[in-house]
Amino acid sequence: MPVDPQTQAILDLVNAAAAEPVERTPATSREAYRGLAATLPPGPDVAAEDRTIPGPAGEVPVRVYRPEGDGPFPALVFLHGGGWTIGDLETHDHPARTLCAEAGVVVVSVDYRLAPEHPFPAAFDDAWAALRWVADHGADIGVDPTRLAVGGDSAGGNLAAVLALRAREEGGPALRFQLLVYPAVDMRRGTEEHYPSLRENAEGYLLTFDTMQWFGDNYLGDDLDRTDWRVSPLLAADHSGLPPALVITAEFDPLRDEGAAYVEALHDAGVPVTHTLYEGTIHTMYQLAPFIPAGAEALSESAEALRAALFDA
Repeated sequence: MPVDPQTQAILDLVNAAAAEPVERTPATSREAYRGLAATLPPGPDVAAEDRTIPGPAGEVPVRVYRPEGDGPFPALVFLHGGGWTIGDLETHDHPARTLCAEAGVVVVSVDYRLAPEHPFPAAFDDAWAALRWVADHGADIGVDPTRLAVGGDSAGGNLAAVLALRAREEGGPALRFQLLVYPAVDMRRGTEEHYPSLRENAEGYLLTFDTMQWFGDNYLGDDLDRTDWRVSPLLAADHSGLPPALVITAEFDPLRDEGAAYVEALHDAGVPVTHTLYEGTIHTMYQLAPFIPAGAEALSESAEALRAALFDA
């Protein structure tokens, strides 16, 4: 189907704003990404607290969102998107607030270190430290550590997937669910033949193929083995024993077919998995949910799936 009218309106605005070329650097890209997020209306009015937790290279900032009511609550450790290069607590404040309010769970949003200043495994290590902290100290923030999920969008979906793999490898923390929103799951170069969406949606839909390559190079450099499962969770030797998953993809997204491939890998390994392809929309629709109805629908589906997985019947 064609791009839906609401999504097209966003694309027209963004493309018009990008008419004047700006040198692409991490600094200018972060500024532009924050500027896009600043156009969003406020999210649901839930309690939010900024704090720091111990990390492998110093303190890791997190933002803890709490729903109304008496805990302890289940928790979602949320990793923002942005190609491991851009994004922060503010750029993903709206989806984090929405998931907290609609699912009734504590959301711990992680401000992991960014590339290229901090290449792999910095983001992965910070994300793991956050998950371990929530599992070990969840009572401090009203969390039931037996009801945990991981989730994220794009690069954050990649991090969530590798957290689930590592938790399985290390025998914990026990996870009940993984929420993977258009995740990047295969970071090898030259995979266009495997994933036609990389070329079909290479430009014109906000996230471009060239930008994806830039993100990957920032995070991984030239020498890293990109078949490492901590980088490319699709290439893990075994996907069995992972928590149930919801994988959300978008029709006009370069990453569409990678997400579908991960669904197939989970299904083949016997992992309960739901895949929803949102037609007529783009990468970033989740973050832009106030402007793109498909994004709002995806957030609501995510919240419903979290409730089903994390609240005992």
